[in-house]
Amino acid sequence: MNTSADDQASRDEEVLARSERLERLPFTKKLGKLLGTSGVGWALDAMDVGLISFIVAALAEQWGLTDSEKSWVFSVGFIGMAAGATLGGLLADKIGRRSVFALTLLIYGIATGASALATSLGVLLVFRFLVGLGLGAELPVASTLVSEFAPKRIRGRVIVWLEAFWAIGWILAALIGYFIVAGSDDGWRWGLVIGAVPAIYALVIRLHAPESVRFLETKGKYDEAEKIVQEYEESAGPEYEYTGPTVQSEVDAEKYKLPQVDKHLTIWSPSMRRRTIALWIIWFAINFSYYGAFTWIPSLLTAQGFSLVKSFEFTLIITLAQIPGYALSAYLIEKIGRRSTLAIFLAGSAVAAILYGQAAVDWQIIAAGMMLSFFNLGAWGALYAIGPELYPTTVRGTGTGAAAGFGRIASIITPLLVPLFIGWGGNVLTFTVFSIAFAIAAGAAFFLPEQRGKSIH
Repeated sequence: MNTSADDQASRDEEVLARSERLERLPFTKKLGKLLGTSGVGWALDAMDVGLISFIVAALAEQWGLTDSEKSWVFSVGFIGMAAGATLGGLLADKIGRRSVFALTLLIYGIATGASALATSLGVLLVFRFLVGLGLGAELPVASTLVSEFAPKRIRGRVIVWLEAFWAIGWILAALIGYFIVAGSDDGWRWGLVIGAVPAIYALVIRLHAPESVRFLETKGKYDEAEKIVQEYEESAGPEYEYTGPTVQSEVDAEKYKLPQVDKHLTIWSPSMRRRTIALWIIWFAINFSYYGAFTWIPSLLTAQGFSLVKSFEFTLIITLAQIPGYALSAYLIEKIGRRSTLAIFLAGSAVAAILYGQAAVDWQIIAAGMMLSFFNLGAWGALYAIGPELYPTTVRGTGTGAAAGFGRIASIITPLLVPLFIGWGGNVLTFTVFSIAFAIAAGAAFFLPEQRGKSIH
């Protein structure tokens, strides 16, 4: 019995949408290249976000910044990120994922390099806003692009792998902070020069990353979409060659009874409203706690009496715990589902925040900090995997971008609130508030639909 021939004959009779053809593929070299290309951009983003926490700690000593001024250096970047996330998502649904991805890298890379020339707090704040504008738009767009190419069997895991590049960026930031920023009076300037690398990398993204097949089809670019899908099928091997009819219009899609997308759907339509609200709550709460904790940890450590070098060393060690957090999240997300994985890691983050607030000596600070890093970044990985799966192609960029933009409001507020929390109740009160926010996010996760193993359209 020629099973292979029978299977091929069966495939020939099938009528598959291009999105379904991508769904049936294994993890290929083409997908690996897209993941790596997007991941490097993701790591460079993380490097910039992490780097500013070290630079603020250094500038506090050199420029004599007050707690309020340090807060504004953080917050103005997050104001830019809020605007960028919302605008970037909208643009991704209008002009394409790849173009927005490259543009955002270019904007924040140039602005980061220009920040190295700042001679006053005012000038630095202007550049930090521009950096945030580019950075905020890039993250949800990148996760959307990779989600639209990843097969449904491993989509969640692939997006967690993408998010894991964040750990690489933070480790790079910690290394730059430890060896360069703390090394000399001009170390912070050289750190920002290194942060300008994304401007160069933007060209690589534009030339080598494919555009989303699903996006191209919504714009009627069927030939271009077909070419990309065929390249991915060739990368998977001859057994995945598709010889059936191809969809060249919406009429064809209707004729072959393929999944249809409601072009009038919005993220606030009745069928989308509950998931949008839950996603926004999670984004707000996780941003509130993550950026409140991790952007302030180097400064909080120096305020506790640790030297600048010692505080940077602690932060580097704590950051390393992100990697196993991502690894476990990537494993669990396809085993127990998106919602449960996200809720577990958020609950773990809540416990870790309480412990960090109580930490007083070196080993306690490092242990609780590593636990917080492990669970919090695992939660981030699951969150980025969930977002793009919740919405159809026509509003996927808008949905993920809007949630990220709303979350950035929390990251604007928190750096301004941390000095107040510290003044009222020290680390105990500060990290208790963060713990409560994590717990709220964990509860909201169960209001999201479980999308494990489901196709996106």
